[in-house]
Amino acid sequence: VQLQASGGGLVQAGGSLTLSCAASTRTFTSYSMGWFRQAPGKAHEFVAAISWTGDTIYYSDSVKGRFTISRDNAKNTTYLQMNSLKPEDTAVYYCTADPISGAVTRTAEFYDYWGQGTLVTVSS
Repeated sequence: VQLQASGGGLVQAGGSLTLSCAASTRTFTSYSMGWFRQAPGKAHEFVAAISWTGDTIYYSDSVKGRFTISRDNAKNTTYLQMNSLKPEDTAVYYCTADPISGAVTRTAEFYDYWGQGTLVTVSS
């Protein structure tokens, strides 16, 4: 499956952005979907994940209450709504897909497919 993330950009602290991830596959519901981010000089960090039904959702503690992950299976698209953005949210955000659709994980190694990343910059 190929993943195309979009929606990144420059925003002031306190602002909002919505990231989208379009998946090129006929079996989108076979995948759990996740978002990770990587700040300069740091390792990949889990952000959020969602099961194929949308019934199971995980967030990192750093974004819980501010970010919302969702998916539209009819459109093969996953979203990350980001509110109350902080400068420490600045990173390249990656959309990911885990072929074990019934299991949602925070572990990057379980996500077999990664998009190209979209840069989010939050100015103070």
